Amino acid sequence: MKQFKPNLIKVALITGGVAFGCSPTFAQETNSEAADEANVEVIQVSGIRGSLQRAQAIKMDSTSIVEALSAEDIGKLPDTSIAESISRLPGLAGERRNGRTSGISVRGFNENYVGTSLNGRELLGMGDNRGVEFDLYPTEIISSIVVYKTAEAGMTTQNIGGSIDLQTISPLAAKSTFAINGSYEKNAEDSPNPDFDNNGHRISVNYVDQFADDTIGLALTVASMESPRQEQHFRGWGYAGANADNAAAGVDVAEGTTILGGHDSFARSAMLERDSIAAVVEWAPTDKLNVQVDALYIDFVEDDVRRGLEEGGAEWGTGEYTITGVENGLVTSGYYDGFYSVIRNDARTQEADLTTVGVNAEYILNDNWTLEFDYSTGKVEKDIIDVESYSGVGRAGIDGRPITARSWEMTTTGAVYSDHPSIAPVDLTDESLIRLAGPQAWGAPIIGADAQDGFVNQPNYEEDLDTYRFDAKGYVEWGVVTGMSAGVIYSDRSKTKENNGAYLTAPSYPGDAAIPDVLGVVPLDFIGIDGILAYDSLGLFQSGYYTATDAKLVQNDRLGDSYTVDEELLTFYTKFDLEMEVGDIYIRGNVGVQVVNADQQSTGFSTTSDADGMTVAVPVSGGADYTDVLPTLNLSAEVAEGQFVRFALGKVISRPRMDDMRPNTQASFAFNDNQITSTDPENGPWSGSSGNPELKPLEANQLDIAYENYFSDTGYVAASFFYK
Repeated sequence: MKQFKPNLIKVALITGGVAFGCSPTFAQETNSEAADEANVEVIQVSGIRGSLQRAQAIKMDSTSIVEALSAEDIGKLPDTSIAESISRLPGLAGERRNGRTSGISVRGFNENYVGTSLNGRELLGMGDNRGVEFDLYPTEIISSIVVYKTAEAGMTTQNIGGSIDLQTISPLAAKSTFAINGSYEKNAEDSPNPDFDNNGHRISVNYVDQFADDTIGLALTVASMESPRQEQHFRGWGYAGANADNAAAGVDVAEGTTILGGHDSFARSAMLERDSIAAVVEWAPTDKLNVQVDALYIDFVEDDVRRGLEEGGAEWGTGEYTITGVENGLVTSGYYDGFYSVIRNDARTQEADLTTVGVNAEYILNDNWTLEFDYSTGKVEKDIIDVESYSGVGRAGIDGRPITARSWEMTTTGAVYSDHPSIAPVDLTDESLIRLAGPQAWGAPIIGADAQDGFVNQPNYEEDLDTYRFDAKGYVEWGVVTGMSAGVIYSDRSKTKENNGAYLTAPSYPGDAAIPDVLGVVPLDFIGIDGILAYDSLGLFQSGYYTATDAKLVQNDRLGDSYTVDEELLTFYTKFDLEMEVGDIYIRGNVGVQVVNADQQSTGFSTTSDADGMTVAVPVSGGADYTDVLPTLNLSAEVAEGQFVRFALGKVISRPRMDDMRPNTQASFAFNDNQITSTDPENGPWSGSSGNPELKPLEANQLDIAYENYFSDTGYVAASFFYK
């Protein structure tokens, strides 16, 4: 077999980076002088410079188009979560959710179109679907990250956007280490909610060592984090058509002028707590056998409260209003004569546990062939309790309640409110005035129009994934084909969602009562309002204070969005490694094909409403069995020292969202006079939705061309073009 001399800088950098999770295989160097020269070049560089060198070496050595990150040192990626680290790579972007970078898009495709793996195995997400919420995974457990923008036949996480592989340490290849990292966090904004503080921390312990004459290696990481979040929200309900008859003297209201219809604005505080344990045990009893067991456990809890006001305004709250300013077709100032303000004390707790265990055994059969077996199992359990709690100046329908009247002015950050010019203000922080009862008649028919004092959403999710994989790989001499690998992968996945919910009624019904255990006042000065009373609505619900009426009785989307989806995938693949020389240009690459058979089945409910508005549910099921054939080609030509032109072709798929694979159908009718008599189809009483248990993946044929110039060991310039 003809041997090609690899780039010496690349060899040195990758060899130095083996301890950090990158362990590529090279053809044996038959020239002892070249081997000695390569050994001279192996220099272990630590710190930021070392991490840049290792990441660049991974990118240089790959025959696919990839991006890479490497830890500065063991347990030291520079961010609090993997999401923030990945989002800085070219062609990737982070999506901020709830104040944190959580979702990751690759080439414009979000995480639902991006495969994620841990040490090459598909990783379960802790969110509502296949996509991984990257902010839940601590950086301390990761040694390197490789983002594949083009696919290879042996990858089981091929996707339209790309694939992200998170890699942990190889303890037998790493140096012995004991490291403690810690940091203190404080949000720039003080907490407006009295039961939340504004301080956080992050601490991790990393331990790596070898035993039994370096035949057993152990890597252990324990990481804990608390991260606070503070937010201020103005949320306009929308903009109604303004009534010109309500304009003050001298104010011109042209046809088509719009006016703020109301708002629900709040101050939000949250605390994310994440505890993680990762362990890797590696055993190499002989030169031919290597066995590695790795495990990851993440316990994630996030608590948050949203306290503020929900108020109707002009048109959508009252017709009694006066317009005092108009600009460019928008009412910019005015006042309205009253609305029974709804004080909202909403709270949410989200708890999730992820456990994943993998076993990998690699056996060198002879000088040319290696056999590999891999098994992994993962499980995620997630529970959410999201409580809405209403209070105000008294229960809906009770006479003599004071009504809130306000002036408002539109600003660049939303509406700012002030007192009405002629009506006395209502003090929403007065404990003797504010009652724990819904001041608006928002109740469902089964509890009465005046009996809804809150609501709770309680969805829970369970997901399991078991994967078995067997591979054979080796060197061959078939012209330009210098190596091949083939394998079979079987995975069994199941996801269940139960969409529970309930209407909440205070025990004082049909009367009302004072709020028990007031915590203090939440200021809303960012919208010009003094504040509202704060209390622990989640604690009240969990203590059994409220009477809960099951929402499944009248809400079709409860059973209509409860389902189980089972998915079995059987994958066969063959990949050939290519090496050739065209003139003076050295070309490497691979060509292969992956055949995926899918057998998917799901169960759920079809739901409708009877004449009384009660839910009628019928069990349903469905599924499909089909096969996809996915060819791929990757070529990398070193046109000059450190300069590469890469070319790739392939067909890839993104499996459908699991909630879209449910068999459920829903048909609903809103028993609401305004909707029943409406002539606007968009505001009619009918609604419907469905899933599709026979849904197949999205497919893409794609082409990639890239040029990369590595002008130093820590710097490169690249340009790429892709078409899908």
